[in-house]
Amino acid sequence: MLAPDLPGMGEDPTPLSEVTMSTWAEFIARLSREAGEQVILVGHSRGGTVISEAAELAPQSMLGLVYLAALLLPAGKKAFEAAVADAARNAVEPGQGASDGLSLRVEPEAARALFYNRATPEDAIWASARLCPEPLAPNLVALTVTRERWGKLPRAYIECLDDRAVPIELQRAMHAALPCDPVVTMDSDHSPFLCEPRALAAHLADIGSRFAAR
Repeated sequence: MLAPDLPGMGEDPTPLSEVTMSTWAEFIARLSREAGEQVILVGHSRGGTVISEAAELAPQSMLGLVYLAALLLPAGKKAFEAAVADAARNAVEPGQGASDGLSLRVEPEAARALFYNRATPEDAIWASARLCPEPLAPNLVALTVTRERWGKLPRAYIECLDDRAVPIELQRAMHAALPCDPVVTMDSDHSPFLCEPRALAAHLADIGSRFAAR
């Protein structure tokens, strides 16, 4: 299992001014091609748009896609057009917490309420402290996925019932419009990897087995 930092995120030094959706998609597509075997991409939250665009570039390198409380959007749709919760939209208005005009940031207190409301206080503090400014540009670009490439891959969706950032109603509307099999329901917040890690790992293993058997 590999959990890379996207360009400009985490420990990656790429300047945010150089980050686009294409930058991210090409990065993930390259890792997929170099893996030596077909991979399964898991995209969380806005990461759903990234795995969709990466799959459009390198579908032959992938067994399938897993959307974890993620934005599952059709071609022509932008991340900022998704009907996320008002609290989430207000927390990440362009320029919020940043002065460069290129990025957005969710302040730690808001992040704990939005993303980690089921996590232990210690885990929520730890996770929110690791958040960094994120580039605006990838949110403003319409997806370019096609039925012939991205659309031919199996998709699974893991929905989270107590998600305050991407409400369950939106999650269900997205996977109803773009069907996924399986659809798994977790009684968790937006970040089950913190509040329900064992259950999430079991679901991912099961989905991986299903994809491999197809």
